[in-house]
Amino acid sequence: MFHASEALMHQRVPNPTALLPLLLFLAIFIGTGTWLTLQGVEFAFYQLPAPVAVLPAVILALLLGKESFNQNLETFFKGIGDSNIMAMCLIYLLAGAFATVAKATGGVDATVSLGLSLIPGWCLLPGLFLICAFIATAMGTSMGTIGAVAPVALGVAQAAGIDPVLMAGTILSGAMFGDNLSIISDTTIAATRSQGCEMKDKFRENFKIAAPAAVLVILIYLTLGNVGDAPAPHGSPDLFKVMPYLLILGLALAGVNVFVVLGLGILAAGMVGLFGGYSLGQFSKDIYQGFTGMQEIFLLSMLIGGLGALMERQGGLAWVGDRIGALIRRFTRQHDGEQNEKAAELGIAGVVGLTNLCTANNTVAIIVAAKVSRDLAEQHGVTPRRAASMLDIFSCVVQGLIPWGAQALLLGSVFALSPLSVVSMSFYPMALALSALAAIVIKHQLRRD
Repeated sequence: MFHASEALMHQRVPNPTALLPLLLFLAIFIGTGTWLTLQGVEFAFYQLPAPVAVLPAVILALLLGKESFNQNLETFFKGIGDSNIMAMCLIYLLAGAFATVAKATGGVDATVSLGLSLIPGWCLLPGLFLICAFIATAMGTSMGTIGAVAPVALGVAQAAGIDPVLMAGTILSGAMFGDNLSIISDTTIAATRSQGCEMKDKFRENFKIAAPAAVLVILIYLTLGNVGDAPAPHGSPDLFKVMPYLLILGLALAGVNVFVVLGLGILAAGMVGLFGGYSLGQFSKDIYQGFTGMQEIFLLSMLIGGLGALMERQGGLAWVGDRIGALIRRFTRQHDGEQNEKAAELGIAGVVGLTNLCTANNTVAIIVAAKVSRDLAEQHGVTPRRAASMLDIFSCVVQGLIPWGAQALLLGSVFALSPLSVVSMSFYPMALALSALAAIVIKHQLRRD
């Protein structure tokens, strides 16, 4: 799905009909979520597993091909077996194992306790934002971070007299900030592997855009937050249990191979647990539990990889590239490469943002939009690290602002709030969107000057 030779790409005849399977997948996924929402079902968009929703689309793609069914099936298998897809899936498994083991051995609780012990009363909201950011960066999951921190944050809000809506928005903002930057987040994995760049390069590109947004949000929360005292943590913070998180962050930023980083992280988290009575048997079970927790995105990545290969071979992705290319040429001067590059970056942002709006899942959105984004980047001079950064940033922006996203739904459930109220105070995705758009405009303006 994610790469093809130039010769093969030029042989593809644009064919909009080849996009019908993708539209069928979105129609099933969105239609089911919308229908269940109207029926009052909680987490409506997450009742139908995405790997099941994509199966009819795969069948349709196999039937649409002009080649024989066996040849189409072979194309599908090659898409599933793409080296980037396989690497992505293995990283998912290791990331899931690390998150599960680190949480089981007390790493999350220790980090929250340490953070609360260090936060002064006048800095509760910014402090909790940074705690969530650190945990999400280290764990690679916004949902896991919210699940761990939200109950504690609710108690802090009640004890300190802080508006629960504001507190929920703070937790969502911090979780999305960390998830967006994390080198073991499934969104980062999908974005970097699909665009062909190193995780450390994407992190550096991403950080230059995310850091100003985070500073702005911290200032906002300092202004809006009421002064209060955080509840005292139970017992003294256990710094030893925080060490696995610090280890993987340090190794990742040093540019160590992600498989080595995650492998050492799992071992470190397990060793921390063993010193506290954590058995080897439970260690192995938690590793496997982490694997199984990633099975949905694992299966979806493979199926979308096969579906993408079919759509590429049948000309669907070439048609999308042509349409977006035509828009770029329409709104830019034909020989102005820098303008085309800027338009391509905006095109990448638009494609992944619209897909995320439909699927309510930022990882799925990146996987679906990845091939078109890579083609746009290659055709208009956008670097792989920049393309990966744009994919991850704008999927994060949309995911953090849609009330039907899993993050807002979970926070709404914990805080007994409407998901719409939760996202209304989610300032980080808003600031990130402004920062990213400004970065696109300023970068190209500086070049022209």
